[in-house]
Amino acid sequence: MFNFESEAVWKEVGEGVSRKMLSYNEEMMVVRVRFKAGAVGEVHQHLHTQITCVVSGKFEFSIGDEKRVIASGDTCLMPSNVLHGCVCLEEGELLDVFTPARQDFL
Repeated sequence: MFNFESEAVWKEVGEGVSRKMLSYNEEMMVVRVRFKAGAVGEVHQHLHTQITCVVSGKFEFSIGDEKRVIASGDTCLMPSNVLHGCVCLEEGELLDVFTPARQDFL
């Protein structure tokens, strides 16, 4: 029921990208993702619905056919099976929420 910062571990998942698993169950998952400036979240899709909140930094997101720049405090929603990705314009951190949980992250 609880997740403590001191116990969670950062995992490098790409050049300039690392993530830390936070709380989750079968239905929902929360993940912190850090990006260095210029790092890319490759365009991909998955069955999970995803909401992303920009904690810090600035990112150019593409969701389907739309591209937008979002920054600290902004959010975006990626519907199930829609192509999406991002480029980090200014070093920062995202908070991703997935439903159902991403079993491939465990």
